[in-house]
Amino acid sequence: MDMDFFTLVQTRRTVRAFRPDSPPREAIEQIIAAASWAPSPHGRQPWRFVVVEAPERKLALANAMAEAWRYHLALDGLDPSTIEYRLCRSRERVVTAPVIIIPCLYLNDLDRYPDPERQAAETTMAIQSLGCAVQNMLLAAFALDLAAGWMCAPLFAPAAARAALGLAEDLHPHALIPIGYLAQEPKRRPRRPLSDLIVQWQ
Repeated sequence: MDMDFFTLVQTRRTVRAFRPDSPPREAIEQIIAAASWAPSPHGRQPWRFVVVEAPERKLALANAMAEAWRYHLALDGLDPSTIEYRLCRSRERVVTAPVIIIPCLYLNDLDRYPDPERQAAETTMAIQSLGCAVQNMLLAAFALDLAAGWMCAPLFAPAAARAALGLAEDLHPHALIPIGYLAQEPKRRPRRPLSDLIVQWQ
């Protein structure tokens, strides 16, 4: 794809429906390489990535997170039929995506401080950095003519996601990025005008 940066940013979209054919391994590696160039606290790169392709692993992940999400949706007061409908759609996104990348927060290499305030700030910087890495991944996927989305389900069920994939305790799943080829153009949501976003300039 040959486009300037601002066109790339403005035309990238969150995709929920994919064709069944898988993108090449080299493209997935390029996407993760793009993530590795994101800014990070002290250059520590506090992220690791899990690539899920096997159908049985995607199914195990979807089922594990569904149990946690069913509980949370019930807490929101939704009726059983609505809960099952939403779970079915979410599960379908996970199971039918050709490739899923799970960005995990990895805190082992961060600076250590004796006071909790600075340690908390260090962790927040790492989380912000992970978000930058994910944005690089989404833009890289789009630049490679691939479709991608950003699902935050692992944030609400980290233990379930970790157990389903057999991840170490020091890997904290924060997102789920399905990647493949576009099957259906998604509806784009409008963006707020700059007059709403810039709250002070002086």
